[in-house]
Amino acid sequence: MQCLSDRMKILDVWVDPVDMEQALDRVQSFVDYGTRPHAVFAVNPEKNFSVPKDPVLHDIFRSADLLIPDGIGVVLAARFLHGVRMTRVPGVELMERICRMASCRGYGIFLYGAKEAVNDKASRVLQERYPGLVVAGRSNGYVAERDMPALIHRINASGAQILFLALGSPRQEKWFASHAASLTHIRVCQGIGGTLDTIAGTVRRAPRLWCDCNAEWFYRLLKEPSRIRRQRVLPLFALRLMGELLSEAMKPRRVPAASRGM
Repeated sequence: MQCLSDRMKILDVWVDPVDMEQALDRVQSFVDYGTRPHAVFAVNPEKNFSVPKDPVLHDIFRSADLLIPDGIGVVLAARFLHGVRMTRVPGVELMERICRMASCRGYGIFLYGAKEAVNDKASRVLQERYPGLVVAGRSNGYVAERDMPALIHRINASGAQILFLALGSPRQEKWFASHAASLTHIRVCQGIGGTLDTIAGTVRRAPRLWCDCNAEWFYRLLKEPSRIRRQRVLPLFALRLMGELLSEAMKPRRVPAASRGM
């Protein structure tokens, strides 16, 4: 069910050139026609520095079924490197659109991750927001490794087709790689990081104006100055991108055979 023929390399990671509707179409296809769990992960400039450092994690991203362009830096890089115009597909918005689709089509979801109070409230908010949504099961993210078989059993017994992993990166991606083979009914597994905190209201998302201007990252930095340690990779990403563009521009152009000797 993978659709990797149009997948693009962005420096050291990859991204699929999809918009929100195309991402949703792929998710629906995974649920309706898939025979295994399909991984949906987000790609942003930060991942270009963290993912390649871990060969296992790098391979997990390489083999993911859908890599969404979550960061504006990735969107711009795709335009400059490949001439492909894309729009952001924020993971939090994709998750909610999937929930809306699930409520309409009768898919069950399972929420795994975050603190108990956050997980519980997010579950209730989603059911209020999307009437008919079946939250087949949920669990906070504080499950000991010895209790993981019991959690896997709960997920399978729930009958849910969609699993949201709110464990943070890279924990959620590595969890999927370790346990995907044991998920008998799950057809889509999206890594959603801190999305449940946003839905529960414990973390406020940027106002729509900031999101529309692709400045959500700056709003979060103003609200959480400690994020500067993570976002300091942004100028490094820009420098690497410029270096890549310069390298491509300096490569000698091949002269068509018909033009030689003229």
